[in-house]
Amino acid sequence: MARVLSGVQPSGQLTLGNYIGALQNFVKLQHEHECFFMVVDLHAVTVPQEPEKLLEQTKAVAALFIASGIDPERAPVYLQSHVPAHAELGWLMTTLSYMGELERMTQFKEKSAGKESVGAGLFVYPALMAADILLYNADLVPVGDDQKQHLELTRDLAQRFNARYGDTFKLPEPYMPKVGARIMSLDDASKKMSKSNPNPSSYISMLDTPDVIRKKISRATTDSGREVRYDPANKPEISNLLSIYTHCSGMPIPEIEALYEGKGYGDFKKDLAEHVINTLAPIQQRYTEIRESGELESILRMGAERASAIASETLRTVKQKMGFMV
Repeated sequence: MARVLSGVQPSGQLTLGNYIGALQNFVKLQHEHECFFMVVDLHAVTVPQEPEKLLEQTKAVAALFIASGIDPERAPVYLQSHVPAHAELGWLMTTLSYMGELERMTQFKEKSAGKESVGAGLFVYPALMAADILLYNADLVPVGDDQKQHLELTRDLAQRFNARYGDTFKLPEPYMPKVGARIMSLDDASKKMSKSNPNPSSYISMLDTPDVIRKKISRATTDSGREVRYDPANKPEISNLLSIYTHCSGMPIPEIEALYEGKGYGDFKKDLAEHVINTLAPIQQRYTEIRESGELESILRMGAERASAIASETLRTVKQKMGFMV
C-alpha cells in the first residue's frame, strides 16, 4: 500500500476550491492508501500572522479535514508543530539546499516581489516542505501545479542525501487527480480560487452561509453572451462555473449544458448556488459538532502520536548517517 502525505496551510479560510481540488481527493485516497494529513502551521508563519487568528484557523482547517470525511482512525490528522521532527529535519534539509535553487522557487519570487525586505523563513521553507514529505518516506504527494516545483526540489534533496550518506529516502511522486484539481476565482477565471485573495467575493468559503453563497455566485463574473457552454478557451468564466456545478451536483457537463439551453446565465447561477449550498451543508453541520464537542484536541493528539512514531525513527536514521550522536 503506497503512503500518501499532504498538508494545508492555516493561513486563511478553506474554500470550495480546496474542497473540490484537495479534500474530496483526500477522502478517496484514505481508502486506497496509507495516508497522513497535517495542518502545516509552521509554514504559515513564513509571513506575519496574528496569533489569535492563526490559532483559530489552525483549529478550523483541522476540523474541516474531519468534517469533509477524513477518518482520523484510518488516516492521522495532526499539526505540523506537534511533531518536532519536522522542524529538525527541516534544518538538516536546509543545509543540503543551495541558494540558487531556493531563489528559483516561483512562490518565493511571487511572494517577495516588490518588497524591500523578505523573511528568511519564506526563502528556506521549501526545505521544510521537503522534510515534511521525507520524514514519512511518502510515495505519493497530492500537489497542484503551483507546488510541483517544490516536489521536484524534494526529490533533488532526497537524491543528494542518498548520494552523500547512503540510500535512505524514497523519491516521492506527484499525485494529480484528473478532475477537480483546479477551481478558479469567481472574479477572474485566469487565477486559482485562493483563500489568500484579498477579495472575499472571489472565493466561496467552506463555512459561508447560504445567503452569502447565493450572493457570491450571483455576482460571479460571466462571459459575454448567454450560452451555458463548456469552452475554457473562449468562455473561461462560465467554464469555471460549470466545473463547480458538475462537482457539486454529480451531473456530467453535457447534461448541464442541455438543461440550460436557451435559458441564459440567471437560472444557471441560481441552481448552481443551491447545489453548492447542499454540498457544503452536511460538512458545516459536522464541523459545528466537532468544534462544540471538544473532540478535536484528542484527535490531533492521537494523530501527532502516530505521526511521531514514524517521523522520529526517520530522523534518528538521518542523524546517525550524518554523524550525529543519537
